Amino acid sequence: MSMEQQAKAPPDMKKVAQFLRSGNAGVKVRVGALNGKRIDYFKGKSAVKALLSPAYAKQKNVPKISTEIEAQTVLNAVNAFTFFLRVQRGGPSGSSSSSPKTLQIIQEQKFAQDEYYAWFYDGSQWTTYAGGILMVAIMLGGVMFPLWPPTMRLGVWYLSMGMLGLIGLFFAIAIVRLIFYIMTVIVASPGIWIFPQLFADVGFVESFIPLWEWDVPKKKSKKKKGDKHKDKSSDVEKLKKNGGAFVEEVEDSGNSRPQSRTAKVEEVEDEDD
Repeated sequence: MSMEQQAKAPPDMKKVAQFLRSGNAGVKVRVGALNGKRIDYFKGKSAVKALLSPAYAKQKNVPKISTEIEAQTVLNAVNAFTFFLRVQRGGPSGSSSSSPKTLQIIQEQKFAQDEYYAWFYDGSQWTTYAGGILMVAIMLGGVMFPLWPPTMRLGVWYLSMGMLGLIGLFFAIAIVRLIFYIMTVIVASPGIWIFPQLFADVGFVESFIPLWEWDVPKKKSKKKKGDKHKDKSSDVEKLKKNGGAFVEEVEDSGNSRPQSRTAKVEEVEDEDD
């Protein structure tokens, strides 16, 4: 029934539905469960924002929209051709709270910004058709390989041999660099890596730069003992200056009193005892 209603839709309404279903609209799509099947749905407010966006204004052969009332009128017309239907959202469909919400179609169909709507239209299918045709063409080409002209078969053979040669060269470099590393660890510790960036997340050219590098572990940043001793000695000097009392300035947090800082005085025992 939905397909029949959608086929009767005017071209401009169909283009509006195609725009909302595409990724250019920016409509937040969620996944729900309707009659045990997963289905995409959205909130009406998101569709109104999409029709008022600059991306919709660039579309051709679509109704002109400048206000929210006009957007709701157009969306109500699109809803009449069952591109999407008003649904009621319930609780999770599974035992987990992250399971898709259960959806149920409401008999009375209308458009409102605070309501939810389930998609019954998959948008333009030309990419799916093109992908299917390409897959069939590749399969037929592989099956009919013996019937190819000799020059094409020879070119494919050279291409496949070149790819296998590159893969073999990569594995050979990996094995050689590992053997060389083990030898240098024994002879000249800590060892030398050939092409140290070979497996790093860098570009193709950067994978072979530098040519070699010592396997020196990276030093972890630790606070020096001298710094700790200085901090401790500075605290002792403060205690001596303050006569055995530790004074700490604390910022006043949102207090209505005029002073911006308060002093906290804490008595501590003399270290000479």
